[in-house]
Amino acid sequence: MVNTKKLKGKIIEKGFVVEALAKAIGINKSTLYRKLNGQCPITIRDADLIVEELQLTTSEACDIFFSQFVADTRKRI
Repeated sequence: MVNTKKLKGKIIEKGFVVEALAKAIGINKSTLYRKLNGQCPITIRDADLIVEELQLTTSEACDIFFSQFVADTRKRI
């Protein structure tokens, strides 16, 4: 499950607006809005392109694109 609140925050923090990010990753802005609002899934390809475009660290990407359950399991290991 994608943490869309963190993703939206990173988009702003990195100086982007949704329209510019959509263009940079090659999708329609309305499609990206739907993805950010949970109306359609963010694919692995989308995530890869977003991570690259926003220059997210591995930690930031994990916090955004992996569910709390994965993070909790990782902590127990």
